[in-house]
Amino acid sequence: MKTRASILTKITLGILIAGSMAACNKAKTDSKNTTVSPDANKETIVFINQDTLLSKYEYAKDVNKTMQDKGKAAQNDLDSRKQAFQREYADYQKNVNTMPADQRQTTEQRLQRESQDLQGYQQNAAAQFQNENSTEAGKVYDKIADFAKAYSKEKGYKLVLMYSKANPTIIYGDQSLDVTADVTKRLNDAYSKDKK
Repeated sequence: MKTRASILTKITLGILIAGSMAACNKAKTDSKNTTVSPDANKETIVFINQDTLLSKYEYAKDVNKTMQDKGKAAQNDLDSRKQAFQREYADYQKNVNTMPADQRQTTEQRLQRESQDLQGYQQNAAAQFQNENSTEAGKVYDKIADFAKAYSKEKGYKLVLMYSKANPTIIYGDQSLDVTADVTKRLNDAYSKDKK
């Protein structure tokens, strides 16, 4: 009987403590809700969808087009050099059996030098293109970052995040925090003024 009374007392005491805590928490929540000002609810963190921005920002599209054109031109130049070398090598293969030994040796050495020169040219052209592409991408990034600083200052944002499917540091963001459309419009307006 004593055990039953002890268990009943403990259960009753537990219910009373839980009820008291719930009542206190409700009172704290109610007092917090009444003192919050409307400005305190304003979002200070927003994000920009990088994929959308880069596909709609005219400056980024122009830079991308320019780099694609330069890449194609460099590839065409390299292809024509390779074809010229391949024709020269095919001619050598066709005539190798009728050449004197000294002419064959001289031709092989020349073709080997030309092959090495072509490989060096290809590596240098690729490195130069990569450097230029990185420089141009850096310029696009700098324009976006500079704009984001001014934009966040104007709007009172404390943090502007960048979202991209390729590098998803943000898994989810409420659409009310997405400022991509406004940022894209303003960047395009500024770029239009700069182009004139």
